[in-house]
Amino acid sequence: MTETTTRAGFVALIGEPNAGKSTLLNRMVGAKVSIVTHKVQTTRARIRGIAIEGASQIVFVDTPGIFRPRRRLDRSMVAAAWGGASDADLVLLLIEAHRGLTDGAAAIIEQLKALDGKTPVALVINKIDRVKAEALLALSAQLNAAYPFVNTFMISAEKGHGCDDLRDWLAGALPEGPWLYPEDQIADLPMRMIAAEITREKLTLRLHEEIPYQLTVETEAWEERKDGSARVDQIVYVARPGHKGIVLGKGGETIKAVGQLARAELEEFMGRRVHLFLQVKVRENWLDEAERFTEMGLDFKDGDG
Repeated sequence: MTETTTRAGFVALIGEPNAGKSTLLNRMVGAKVSIVTHKVQTTRARIRGIAIEGASQIVFVDTPGIFRPRRRLDRSMVAAAWGGASDADLVLLLIEAHRGLTDGAAAIIEQLKALDGKTPVALVINKIDRVKAEALLALSAQLNAAYPFVNTFMISAEKGHGCDDLRDWLAGALPEGPWLYPEDQIADLPMRMIAAEITREKLTLRLHEEIPYQLTVETEAWEERKDGSARVDQIVYVARPGHKGIVLGKGGETIKAVGQLARAELEEFMGRRVHLFLQVKVRENWLDEAERFTEMGLDFKDGDG
Protein backbone atom coordinates (compact mmCIF):
# COMPACT_ATOMS: atom_id res chain seq x y z
CA MET A 1 0.00 0.00 0.00
CA THR A 2 1.45 3.37 -1.04
CA GLU A 3 1.08 6.40 1.17
CA THR A 4 -0.70 9.39 -0.30
CA THR A 5 1.64 12.31 -0.93
CA THR A 6 0.47 15.36 0.96
CA ARG A 7 0.87 18.87 -0.39
CA ALA A 8 0.55 22.24 1.33
CA GLY A 9 1.32 25.83 0.58
CA PHE A 10 0.25 29.45 0.47
CA VAL A 11 -1.77 30.94 -2.36
CA ALA A 12 -1.94 34.74 -2.53
CA LEU A 13 -4.96 36.42 -4.12
CA ILE A 14 -4.05 39.78 -5.61
CA GLY A 15 -5.86 42.27 -7.79
CA GLU A 16 -7.53 45.65 -7.80
CA PRO A 17 -10.07 46.53 -5.09
CA ASN A 18 -13.42 44.79 -5.64
CA ALA A 19 -11.97 42.23 -8.07
CA GLY A 20 -13.68 39.48 -6.06
CA LYS A 21 -10.78 38.20 -3.96
CA SER A 22 -12.78 37.93 -0.74
CA THR A 23 -15.70 36.27 -2.54
CA LEU A 24 -13.34 33.72 -4.10
CA LEU A 25 -11.67 33.04 -0.76
CA ASN A 26 -15.01 32.39 0.91
CA ARG A 27 -16.07 30.17 -2.01
CA MET A 28 -12.88 28.11 -1.83
CA VAL A 29 -12.91 27.71 1.94
CA GLY A 30 -16.65 27.10 2.16
CA ALA A 31 -17.08 29.51 5.06
CA LYS A 32 -17.13 33.24 5.49
CA VAL A 33 -13.67 34.26 6.69
CA SER A 34 -13.20 37.47 4.72
CA ILE A 35 -15.67 40.32 4.72
CA VAL A 36 -17.45 40.96 1.44
CA THR A 37 -19.07 44.34 0.80
CA HIS A 38 -19.86 46.54 -2.16
CA LYS A 39 -17.23 49.01 -1.00
CA VAL A 40 -13.65 48.86 -2.22
CA GLN A 41 -10.64 48.37 0.06
CA THR A 42 -12.60 46.61 2.80
CA THR A 43 -10.02 43.85 3.33
CA ARG A 44 -7.26 45.20 5.55
CA ALA A 45 -5.44 42.24 7.05
CA ARG A 46 -3.89 39.30 5.24
CA ILE A 47 -6.58 36.79 6.13
CA ARG A 48 -5.65 33.16 5.62
CA GLY A 49 -8.49 30.83 4.73
CA ILE A 50 -7.72 27.13 4.58
CA ALA A 51 -9.21 24.67 2.06
CA ILE A 52 -8.66 20.91 1.87
CA GLU A 53 -8.70 19.28 -1.56
CA GLY A 54 -7.81 15.59 -1.51
CA ALA A 55 -4.40 15.28 0.12
CA SER A 56 -3.62 18.96 -0.35
CA GLN A 57 -4.04 21.81 2.09
CA ILE A 58 -4.44 25.14 0.31
CA VAL A 59 -3.81 28.17 2.52
CA PHE A 60 -5.23 31.31 0.93
CA VAL A 61 -3.85 34.75 1.70
CA ASP A 62 -6.50 37.35 0.91
CA THR A 63 -4.59 40.58 0.41
CA PRO A 64 -5.97 44.10 0.37
CA GLY A 65 -6.80 45.38 -3.08
CA ILE A 66 -3.81 47.01 -4.77
CA PHE A 67 -4.45 50.66 -5.57
CA ARG A 68 -2.61 53.98 -5.59
CA PRO A 69 -2.03 54.71 -1.88
CA ARG A 70 -2.56 58.17 -0.45
CA ARG A 71 -2.61 57.74 3.35
CA ARG A 72 -0.53 55.76 5.83
CA LEU A 73 -3.29 53.14 6.11
CA ASP A 74 -3.40 52.84 2.30
CA ARG A 75 0.37 52.38 2.08
CA SER A 76 0.35 49.73 4.80
CA MET A 77 -2.45 47.86 3.00
CA VAL A 78 -0.62 47.87 -0.34
CA ALA A 79 2.61 46.76 1.36
CA ALA A 80 0.67 43.91 3.00
CA ALA A 81 -0.67 42.88 -0.40
CA TRP A 82 2.75 42.68 -2.01
CA GLY A 83 4.19 41.03 1.09
CA GLY A 84 1.53 38.34 0.80
CA ALA A 85 2.35 37.83 -2.87
CA SER A 86 6.12 37.58 -2.41
CA ASP A 87 5.79 35.10 0.47
CA ALA A 88 3.39 32.76 -1.35
CA ASP A 89 4.01 29.50 -3.21
CA LEU A 90 1.50 30.50 -5.89
CA VAL A 91 -0.11 33.79 -6.84
CA LEU A 92 -3.55 34.25 -8.39
CA LEU A 93 -4.13 37.55 -10.18
CA LEU A 94 -7.85 38.34 -10.32
CA ILE A 95 -9.11 40.47 -13.19
CA GLU A 96 -12.74 41.54 -13.60
CA ALA A 97 -13.99 40.30 -16.97
CA HIS A 98 -16.17 43.34 -17.67
CA ARG A 99 -13.45 45.84 -16.76
CA GLY A 100 -10.61 44.13 -18.60
CA LEU A 101 -7.03 45.36 -18.62
CA THR A 102 -7.44 48.61 -16.69
CA ASP A 103 -4.60 50.99 -15.85
CA GLY A 104 -4.63 49.56 -12.33
CA ALA A 105 -4.39 45.97 -13.59
CA ALA A 106 -1.58 46.94 -15.97
CA ALA A 107 0.32 48.51 -13.06
CA ILE A 108 -0.06 45.30 -11.02
CA ILE A 109 1.28 43.24 -13.93
CA GLU A 110 4.30 45.56 -14.19
CA GLN A 111 4.88 45.11 -10.46
CA LEU A 112 4.65 41.32 -10.86
CA LYS A 113 7.45 41.52 -13.40
CA ALA A 114 9.56 43.24 -10.76
CA LEU A 115 9.23 40.25 -8.40
CA ASP A 116 11.93 37.59 -8.58
CA GLY A 117 9.95 35.55 -11.11
CA LYS A 118 10.28 32.40 -9.02
CA THR A 119 6.67 32.48 -7.82
CA PRO A 120 4.25 31.08 -10.42
CA VAL A 121 1.36 33.41 -11.22
CA ALA A 122 -1.95 32.14 -12.61
CA LEU A 123 -4.53 34.41 -14.22
CA VAL A 124 -8.09 34.26 -12.91
CA ILE A 125 -10.66 36.16 -14.95
CA ASN A 126 -13.62 36.66 -12.63
CA LYS A 127 -17.26 37.69 -13.17
CA ILE A 128 -17.38 35.90 -16.54
CA ASP A 129 -21.18 35.95 -16.48
CA ARG A 130 -21.03 39.67 -17.29
CA VAL A 131 -19.44 39.38 -20.76
CA LYS A 132 -19.75 37.31 -23.94
CA ALA A 133 -17.45 34.40 -24.77
CA GLU A 134 -15.66 36.20 -27.64
CA ALA A 135 -14.76 39.10 -25.35
CA LEU A 136 -13.43 36.67 -22.73
CA LEU A 137 -11.14 34.95 -25.23
CA ALA A 138 -9.85 38.28 -26.51
CA LEU A 139 -9.17 39.49 -22.94
CA SER A 140 -7.38 36.24 -22.06
CA ALA A 141 -5.13 36.60 -25.12
CA GLN A 142 -4.39 40.25 -24.29
CA LEU A 143 -3.47 39.48 -20.66
CA ASN A 144 -1.35 36.44 -21.52
CA ALA A 145 0.57 38.57 -24.02
CA ALA A 146 1.30 41.03 -21.20
CA TYR A 147 2.62 38.43 -18.71
CA PRO A 148 3.74 34.75 -18.81
CA PHE A 149 0.95 33.30 -16.65
CA VAL A 150 1.37 29.59 -15.86
CA ASN A 151 -2.36 28.97 -16.33
CA THR A 152 -5.60 30.83 -17.02
CA PHE A 153 -8.97 30.25 -15.37
CA MET A 154 -12.32 31.82 -16.16
CA ILE A 155 -14.65 31.85 -13.19
CA SER A 156 -17.57 33.40 -11.39
CA ALA A 157 -16.57 33.44 -7.73
CA GLU A 158 -20.06 34.55 -6.77
CA LYS A 159 -21.86 31.75 -8.63
CA GLY A 160 -19.14 29.12 -8.36
CA HIS A 161 -18.56 28.60 -12.09
CA GLY A 162 -15.04 27.29 -12.78
CA CYS A 163 -14.03 27.31 -9.11
CA ASP A 164 -13.75 23.52 -8.82
CA ASP A 165 -11.26 23.40 -11.71
CA LEU A 166 -9.23 26.16 -10.09
CA ARG A 167 -9.20 24.37 -6.72
CA ASP A 168 -8.16 21.07 -8.38
CA TRP A 169 -5.27 22.76 -10.17
CA LEU A 170 -4.09 24.52 -7.02
CA ALA A 171 -4.15 21.23 -5.10
CA GLY A 172 -1.80 19.63 -7.62
CA ALA A 173 0.46 22.65 -8.08
CA LEU A 174 1.41 23.18 -4.44
CA PRO A 175 4.73 21.80 -3.16
CA GLU A 176 4.85 18.38 -1.53
CA GLY A 177 5.04 18.45 2.25
CA PRO A 178 3.11 18.03 5.50
CA TRP A 179 0.00 20.08 6.19
CA LEU A 180 0.59 23.42 7.87
CA TYR A 181 -2.58 23.57 9.99
CA PRO A 182 -4.88 21.15 11.84
CA GLU A 183 -7.53 19.67 9.56
CA ASP A 184 -10.45 21.39 11.32
CA GLN A 185 -8.99 24.88 11.17
CA ILE A 186 -10.34 27.17 8.44
CA ALA A 187 -8.58 30.41 9.32
CA ASP A 188 -5.49 31.33 11.29
CA LEU A 189 -6.90 34.74 12.13
CA PRO A 190 -7.67 35.01 15.85
CA MET A 191 -11.38 34.92 16.66
CA ARG A 192 -11.09 38.39 18.20
CA MET A 193 -10.09 39.79 14.81
CA ILE A 194 -12.69 37.80 12.88
CA ALA A 195 -15.35 39.13 15.27
CA ALA A 196 -14.13 42.70 14.70
CA GLU A 197 -14.18 42.20 10.92
CA ILE A 198 -17.76 40.91 11.05
CA THR A 199 -18.90 44.00 12.95
CA ARG A 200 -16.97 46.30 10.61
CA GLU A 201 -18.65 44.69 7.62
CA LYS A 202 -22.09 45.35 9.10
CA LEU A 203 -21.16 48.98 9.75
CA THR A 204 -19.81 49.39 6.22
CA LEU A 205 -22.97 47.96 4.67
CA ARG A 206 -25.23 50.04 6.90
CA LEU A 207 -23.46 53.38 6.56
CA HIS A 208 -22.68 53.18 2.83
CA GLU A 209 -21.03 56.45 1.80
CA GLU A 210 -21.39 58.31 5.09
CA ILE A 211 -18.14 57.25 6.76
CA PRO A 212 -16.06 55.57 4.04
CA TYR A 213 -12.88 54.37 5.79
CA GLN A 214 -12.77 56.55 8.88
CA LEU A 215 -13.71 53.82 11.33
CA THR A 216 -12.24 50.65 12.71
CA VAL A 217 -13.47 48.01 15.15
CA GLU A 218 -11.44 46.35 17.89
CA THR A 219 -12.42 43.48 20.15
CA GLU A 220 -11.47 44.85 23.55
CA ALA A 221 -12.45 41.87 25.71
CA TRP A 222 -13.45 38.23 25.23
CA GLU A 223 -14.89 36.23 28.11
CA GLU A 224 -15.69 32.51 27.91
CA ARG A 225 -18.70 31.76 30.11
CA LYS A 226 -19.51 28.59 32.03
CA ASP A 227 -22.67 27.97 29.98
CA GLY A 228 -20.59 27.71 26.79
CA SER A 229 -21.44 31.18 25.50
CA ALA A 230 -19.01 34.05 25.02
CA ARG A 231 -19.21 37.71 26.00
CA VAL A 232 -17.54 39.94 23.41
CA ASP A 233 -16.89 43.63 24.04
CA GLN A 234 -15.96 45.76 21.04
CA ILE A 235 -15.08 49.39 20.46
CA VAL A 236 -15.91 51.21 17.23
CA TYR A 237 -13.33 53.96 16.74
CA VAL A 238 -14.30 56.92 14.58
CA ALA A 239 -12.05 59.77 13.51
CA ARG A 240 -14.40 62.71 14.07
CA PRO A 241 -16.98 63.68 16.72
CA GLY A 242 -19.63 64.08 14.01
CA HIS A 243 -19.14 60.48 12.94
CA LYS A 244 -20.10 59.17 16.38
CA GLY A 245 -23.68 60.34 15.98
CA ILE A 246 -23.90 58.75 12.53
CA VAL A 247 -22.68 55.39 13.85
CA LEU A 248 -25.03 55.53 16.85
CA GLY A 249 -28.04 56.63 14.79
CA LYS A 250 -31.22 58.22 16.11
CA GLY A 251 -31.86 56.86 19.59
CA GLY A 252 -28.98 54.41 19.08
CA GLU A 253 -30.93 52.49 16.41
CA THR A 254 -28.02 52.16 13.94
CA ILE A 255 -25.50 50.67 16.38
CA LYS A 256 -28.23 48.44 17.84
CA ALA A 257 -29.12 47.05 14.41
CA VAL A 258 -25.44 46.55 13.56
CA GLY A 259 -24.89 44.73 16.86
CA GLN A 260 -27.82 42.39 16.24
CA LEU A 261 -26.61 41.50 12.73
CA ALA A 262 -23.01 41.02 13.87
CA ARG A 263 -24.04 38.89 16.83
CA ALA A 264 -26.23 36.64 14.66
CA GLU A 265 -23.41 36.06 12.17
CA LEU A 266 -20.85 35.50 14.92
CA GLU A 267 -23.14 32.92 16.56
CA GLU A 268 -23.57 31.12 13.25
CA PHE A 269 -19.82 31.19 12.63
CA MET A 270 -18.95 29.89 16.11
CA GLY A 271 -21.92 27.58 16.57
CA ARG A 272 -22.79 28.93 20.01
CA ARG A 273 -24.37 31.85 21.84
CA VAL A 274 -22.61 35.20 21.83
CA HIS A 275 -23.33 38.28 23.95
CA LEU A 276 -22.01 41.23 21.93
CA PHE A 277 -21.57 44.70 23.44
CA LEU A 278 -20.55 47.68 21.28
CA GLN A 279 -19.22 51.10 22.28
CA VAL A 280 -18.45 54.01 19.96
CA LYS A 281 -15.45 56.21 20.77
CA VAL A 282 -13.86 59.17 19.00
CA ARG A 283 -10.11 58.87 18.41
CA GLU A 284 -9.26 61.62 15.98
CA ASN A 285 -5.78 60.25 15.26
CA TRP A 286 -6.48 56.52 15.14
CA LEU A 287 -5.18 56.40 11.56
CA ASP A 288 -1.78 57.42 12.94
CA GLU A 289 -1.64 55.00 15.89
CA ALA A 290 0.61 51.96 15.60
CA GLU A 291 -1.64 49.86 17.88
CA ARG A 292 -4.61 50.22 15.51
CA PHE A 293 -2.49 48.88 12.63
CA THR A 294 -1.24 45.95 14.70
CA GLU A 295 -4.85 45.08 15.59
CA MET A 296 -5.66 44.99 11.85
CA GLY A 297 -2.70 42.72 11.07
CA LEU A 298 -0.82 45.50 9.27
CA ASP A 299 2.68 46.92 9.79
CA PHE A 300 2.61 50.59 10.88
CA LYS A 301 6.09 51.17 9.43
CA ASP A 302 4.88 50.09 5.98
CA GLY A 303 2.85 53.29 5.91
CA ASP A 304 5.88 55.56 6.06
CA GLY A 305 5.83 57.83 3.04
